[in-house]
Parts: sequence; structure tokens; C-alpha cells
Amino acid sequence: MRTIELLAPAKNLECGIAAIDHGADAVYIGAAKFGARQSAGNTVEDIATLCNYAHQFGAKVHVTVNTIIYNNEMDDMLQLVRELEKVHVDALLIQDMGLLKACKETLKTKIALHASTQCDSRTAEKVAWLASLGFERVVLARELSVKEISAIHKAVPQVELEAFVHGALCVSYSGICYASQYCFGRSANRGACSQFCRMAFDLKDSDGKIIEKQRYLLSLKDMCQIDNLEELIQSGACAFKIEGRLKDINYVKNVVSAYNKRLNEIVRKYPNQFKRASLGKVEYSFTPDLNKTFNRGYTNYFVQGRQPNIFSPNTPKALGEFVGKVKELRRDSFNVASTASFANGDGLCFINSETKALEGFRVNRAVGNRLFPYKMPNGLQPGMGLYRNQDQAFEKELSGNSAKRLIAITMTFGLTENGYSLEIKLVDELETKLSAKATINFEHQAAQKPQRENIIKQLSKLGNTIYNCENIEIVDEADQYFIPSSILAELRRDAIEQFASLDLAKAIGKHNLSTEKNESDKVNSANFSYINPKNYERYPYLYNIANKEACSFYVQQGMEKPQAAFECTDVEDLKKKQTEALVMQCRHCIRYSLGYCVVNGGKKPTWKEPLFLELGDRKRFRLEFDCRHCQMNIFAE
Repeated sequence: MRTIELLAPAKNLECGIAAIDHGADAVYIGAAKFGARQSAGNTVEDIATLCNYAHQFGAKVHVTVNTIIYNNEMDDMLQLVRELEKVHVDALLIQDMGLLKACKETLKTKIALHASTQCDSRTAEKVAWLASLGFERVVLARELSVKEISAIHKAVPQVELEAFVHGALCVSYSGICYASQYCFGRSANRGACSQFCRMAFDLKDSDGKIIEKQRYLLSLKDMCQIDNLEELIQSGACAFKIEGRLKDINYVKNVVSAYNKRLNEIVRKYPNQFKRASLGKVEYSFTPDLNKTFNRGYTNYFVQGRQPNIFSPNTPKALGEFVGKVKELRRDSFNVASTASFANGDGLCFINSETKALEGFRVNRAVGNRLFPYKMPNGLQPGMGLYRNQDQAFEKELSGNSAKRLIAITMTFGLTENGYSLEIKLVDELETKLSAKATINFEHQAAQKPQRENIIKQLSKLGNTIYNCENIEIVDEADQYFIPSSILAELRRDAIEQFASLDLAKAIGKHNLSTEKNESDKVNSANFSYINPKNYERYPYLYNIANKEACSFYVQQGMEKPQAAFECTDVEDLKKKQTEALVMQCRHCIRYSLGYCVVNGGKKPTWKEPLFLELGDRKRFRLEFDCRHCQMNIFAE
């Protein structure tokens, strides 16, 4: 039986606890430094609190230390790793091979090491190589299809594969995007991405002809794989990751809940094949709806192969859910042809038919389907589609206690020589056979009236604990004796305290999430020379070598002359030398998305290539369409 994991983002402790409460099997969170979201850092103390909370349910906490590390930072980085080890984090996500080498020499206990998506893992050869280095799990490139994931799993079945299923998409393969560093000195590999891909560009041909003017040609829609989860599970992926370490708590609550419910449906459909990686059933006080959460419109990206309409050229902002069409306009209001309900404060938006830009406004007052904005938008016209990207009623639903997660237990109440005992057992799909037993001394006195009902009533009072008692068994005819409610309450408290002190996460054990994994399995050492595309040979800064430990690592791997990471290269020197730099490699293809890919049945282009993307400050970027590998390379001139 395979164990599957829902992995949720946590901007902070509050979001992490909410993720666990709403059904996540694991949470990933950034420490104060060295995470790929620089503005989403957390103290070790908060991470310790999250670990303690998550471990009650057998859930895991993964910490992102997935930036490249400079020489003068390595000591601080290793000190952080030691502190994280002390608070019992379950896994570290790593990009930097120098850090991997240092961690293996530093860590005293068994913390799982996961190869971050920043490692650019697209092939079975790369995954096998990473596994041979000691990574237990590899976070796959977002661009892979179900077929490609399945092929990787078949080639290296003993490696845990983690796949993104929801959230914002980076247009470049992660780990090999240098556009932000090149333009603004802000490194994506250092957690400081300036979101170059969400900017507006002119698309020009080599004669200077403008093909598209000021459009968001690299801005992708958001990923949503909730309808493809079953296929992804069948492909061999075992962990399903929601993007969003910069998102707020309501995003976490809603998205985690939607995916938790869907995964539970799949487990119920295949009870002998799959089980969840943590314990506890969630009861919700709201109905999850992914359309009501921040999104730029949804795409399943490449999970079923190349698809049209994966980008959002009109806006990089949240579009939200379609709520109807504008009917009739008045001076200060308009009405909507819709079955949706509206509330004061709702945020609405539309695509301006002339500028093709997204325009938004706030509803001041809603009277049925007649809406009174704070200010009537100039571009609004009858017949336009209307979207809601801020749903006040839904946000209010999520703002309180929107879910409760409880672990099912059973109790056995019986006699001891000098009193009574209470044993608590886990109702356990993960076969941990956890139990705890408490006893109390109290003389056996024959009861004057039946005790069974009161015994069950008092032992069932679990209050604000995380437990739900499914059954109480009374043995040894213990209900024939008188026992005060206060003694029953004390016995119940002692038993619950003992049970709660058990290390549930440890009892569940290390996540053995892949299908054919055995302790004796060893990944054969992969040949380093085959792990990366030829672009790595042509642009060796793609290896992201930023410290002496990484340099030493690659020398040991057989690299003759390791070269510095792009972040350690003088960009101005590149410009002076008129050296063209590869700053992005994308599976998204502008030519295909505009309908001009003749390989896939598109129109024949009339422009003269090469094409260029041009920013408002005149920075130009040459596009190379690598049809052999069906990808697009972007070069800074």
C-alpha cells in the first residue's frame, strides 16, 4: 500500500497550524534566512512550535533552505541547520550542492534531505543522480506531464517524487532563471525574485516590427491539478505540493481543504492501494471553492502534454471567479446577469475591450444584482464578463474557526488489583498500534445503581483535545462497581496525557512513500555527465556554484573547471564583452501560444526571426525557439 502526502505552504506559524487543521499531511516553511521566498522567514522558535503541533497528528514539517549559499554565509547556514535539527524538523529542502555536502557532514540525527525544485529535475537520469547523492526525495519540475513522471518513477521507483499541484507558476524551469538578477540585481536563486515574468513587453521581430505591444507574454495562469490528482498518484508521485509561501491564511485554508477532500475521495476509491501520510479527520464549517481564492485563471499546464491558453497576456493580476455579464448601466450603478450573490465590499474586475487591460473596482453597496461601485469604472460596458477576485462573504466564512481535525481513538476501561485502568488505542490506518494505559487506586465497592452510562459519559468528555472517542469498551465487569465521576475524570486525564506524550510522528515512522521502496534498496550511482542538457555545458553558471564546498563537490563529480554562479559573475562585464547570457529556459512557447507553431498546426509566421522581448526601459531579450526539445530559450543581449 502506498502512502500519499498533501504538502501545504506556510508563510508563518499561523498559516502552518491552519494547514494542519485543514488536512495537510506536511507543511513546508522558511526559516529566518536562506529560503527561496526571502520575505517569508520564520524564527526557529516558531518552527519548533509548528513541529510540536504537526507531530501530534503524525504530520511533518519541511524547512526550505533552498537558496544558493555564499562562502561567508556557510557557517551561519550550518548553525541554522543544527538549530533546526534540535527542534526535530522532518526534512530540509536543498538546492546548493555545497550545502548538501556540508549537511551530510554536520547532521547527527536523521533528517530527510529533499532536492528542491530549484535543482531543475526533469529526467530520470537527474533524479537517479540526486538520489545517489543522498536525497530521499526529489521535487520535480512543474513542467512535467503525467507520462514523464510515470517514466521517471519506473526508472527510479525507490525515490520519492514530489509534484506541484496548485498555485503560481514560474515560467522558467526553476533554478535556471537569471532575468531578475540580470535586470535588477535580485536573484531568484537567493529568494529575491523581482517577478520579471509578470512584466509587460513589446514583442518585436528582427526588423523592429511590433507584433504584440505591452502584453504580459511571460505571465502564466495559475496551476490547478485537482481534476488530475488521481492520474498523478497513479503515475508514482507520492507527495502533492501546493504553492504559496507568500499567500495569506485564507488561501491556505481553502486550497488545502479542497485538495484534502479530493485525496480522501481517491483513498476511499482505492482502499487497498493508497493511504494518507498522517492521522485525523477534518470537519469543515465551510465549502471549499478554488475559484474564490487568488488565481490568475487556472491551467493544468503540461500535465496532459502541451496545451493552449496556459498564459495570461492581459494581466499578471488575480482574475478570480466569473460571476456574470454586465447588463444595463446607469450613472452610479449597473446590474449583472448572474446567479451569484454579491456583498458590500466585494472586489470585481473586467477586461477593458479597448486597452485589453484588467480593471478592478470595489462594490460600495449591493442591492440584489444591482451594484453601486465606490466609483463607476470608465471602461465598463454592457455585455462585458465580470469577475470577482475578492468575495467578502467567503472571506468572512474563513476568518473564524473553519475546521477541526480530530484523531479517532478507542478506550478500554477495566479493573486492576487495587483500582481501575483505562487504555487508549489509536484507530489507525497506518498500523502504528499506538496505545497508552493509565491506572488509579480506588477500592472496589459494589454499586447500588448501574454505572455504565456514567462511565461512558465521563470518559467521553475530551473537551478541547484533538481526540474523538469512537468506542468505549468496559471489561472485567468494571461497571458493577461504584466509581465517582471525579475519579473517572482523573483517570481520563492521565490516560490522555500519556497518549498525547507519545511520539506519533516517530511511531508512524519515516515516510516510506514510494511504491517499491525497501530499506535494502540502494540507488546505483548515476553518471554525472548525463544529468543535464547541453546548455549546462555551454553556460556552466547553470550549475549555480556559489561557494567553495560546491566547487569541491563538483570537482569530486568529475567537473574539470567549475565556474561561478551567475550571481557571482559581473553582469556589467558580460555587457561590455557583448556576451549573450541565457537568462531563462521555458517550456512555455510564445510562438505556440500566439498560434504560430507550424509543428503543432499553427499559422505560418510572417515576421522575420529572431524575435525579441523588449521592456519599457529598452532592455531586449532574444527568443530562441528550440523546436527539437520543444522549449523556448531567452537570452539577454
